[in-house]
Amino acid sequence: MQRESKKEKRKRLVRYKEGAEMYSMGMNKFQALAKDARAVLKIDRMVLVDLDIFDEYLETFRV
Repeated sequence: MQRESKKEKRKRLVRYKEGAEMYSMGMNKFQALAKDARAVLKIDRMVLVDLDIFDEYLETFRV
């Protein structure tokens, strides 16, 4: 059995607080970027961020 890489083990959907911690940024900045990336999923009162979409959006800022 092969070991899964870190990327495969990583969560795909996270809440704002967890995502902000993962990316070492403030919650407000993470929320704004997630909304700009259109990576926000809202289910009733629960909000999740799709990290695959969020990562793609962040790559557009590469210098």
